[in-house]
Amino acid sequence: MAEIALRLRIRGRVQGVGYRDWTVREAVHRGLRGWVRNRGDGTVEALLIGEDAAVGAMAEACRRGPRAAAVGGIETAAAEDDGSTGFSAVATL
Repeated sequence: MAEIALRLRIRGRVQGVGYRDWTVREAVHRGLRGWVRNRGDGTVEALLIGEDAAVGAMAEACRRGPRAAAVGGIETAAAEDDGSTGFSAVATL
């Protein structure tokens, strides 16, 4: 199956609530590759790479996030596969 790559920018109360750790667990569970990181502007950014259905399901799950989060909105954009192996949290940008 063909893979797609999608970049997310998640706004709201998404830092300091375990959002990155939750994203890693959920993405690994779905068999995705990529990464997640906090940004200096208070958002969380993620690159999701995998089968279309799994990426779509993960993007939808990110609209809710972990229990302590309060997602205010998500911007999505098509992205390029950056060659990530596995899924991990990376340094804040």
